[in-house]
Amino acid sequence: MDGLKVRLGIDRLEENKTLFTGKRIGLITNFSGVDSDLNDNIRLFRDAGLKIKKVFSPEHGIYGVADGQAVSDSIHPEYKVPVISLYGDKKKPGSDDLSDIDLLVYDIQDAGVRYYTYIYTLAYSMEAASELNKELIVLDRPNPLGKTVKGSRIQKEYESFVGGYALPIRYGMTPGELARYFKNEFKIDVDLDVIRMDNYKPDMQFPETGLLWNVPSPAIPTYASNVCYSGGCFIEATNLSEGRGSPKPFQMYGAPWVDMDKIYKWLNKRPFEGFQYRKRAFVPFSSKHENQICFGIEFFPVQREADFLPQILYFMRGITEIHGDKISYNQYADVSRLESLSGDDRIRDYLEGRMELDTLLEQWRSEEKGFEQLIQNVRLY
Repeated sequence: MDGLKVRLGIDRLEENKTLFTGKRIGLITNFSGVDSDLNDNIRLFRDAGLKIKKVFSPEHGIYGVADGQAVSDSIHPEYKVPVISLYGDKKKPGSDDLSDIDLLVYDIQDAGVRYYTYIYTLAYSMEAASELNKELIVLDRPNPLGKTVKGSRIQKEYESFVGGYALPIRYGMTPGELARYFKNEFKIDVDLDVIRMDNYKPDMQFPETGLLWNVPSPAIPTYASNVCYSGGCFIEATNLSEGRGSPKPFQMYGAPWVDMDKIYKWLNKRPFEGFQYRKRAFVPFSSKHENQICFGIEFFPVQREADFLPQILYFMRGITEIHGDKISYNQYADVSRLESLSGDDRIRDYLEGRMELDTLLEQWRSEEKGFEQLIQNVRLY
């Protein structure tokens, strides 16, 4: 199978057609729901003679144009079926939504990190299917970051829609494997099936799948930005720009008040494998510091197994050391945004000088190994 393009779950629709025939289907999907030749999954179902009764959309909406905003229900303009938003008034399908549905089908490209909300749309939909005795099928897709597990498991007191189910930051599972994890570990009594991929190997990074990059969100336009999103999302907790609204979201970080010469020298004190970086000024045309010149750093992943977590934490510590009078943290719900994203109050201990980075990373390694052992029974590849 070496060198063959990965066949996605949706690519295997026709050979698994009997699973869907005669059922009223609720398709949980968005703009990423295409096959390996970029054909729309709704059209593929309809062309196969299968009945899509409703579509359910996650954060960013069916078209992926809402960046963080709530989305309303609508009618699909081409297929004339209801599109039920699961990132608006509700995040979980209700009994009314599923009263005329026999089968839920999940087909969305994920980003492979705990704070990406699509995976909670999957978990909540599994819970709804369990409560209302509906089947659920996952059409599997690659984890763009492969099977590697990184970071601590989220502490229960910090759980929210951007972190839960005792997941580490990089959980190293495909959507199908993740569904099996939710079912097994959290006792979700749902009739679950997964249509597996062909030619997929668990240690693949996305560029090795042979597939075109399937943008999971407006702020993750490239594979490199996805690599840096693993950890770079912590910057959302600060008054630094994480590059949203710039040409390179999650690869450029800065603010109008950052001394980029000083932070560049700080980074040079401790090189990390996997990344190169440079001083970079940029202007975000939306989000934090909109239309202002931000001074900061641009990061480039340059190795296959690049792990951005140590690099971004060291960068954040440098900003805290150099600009302690300017850096601040936002609030999210009833916990700090930093803890809700990182899932771990030890990060604040490190940033404020009460813990060394090597100590933090060593503690994480123990949790990573434990999680890797835990999920062996849900692996499909």
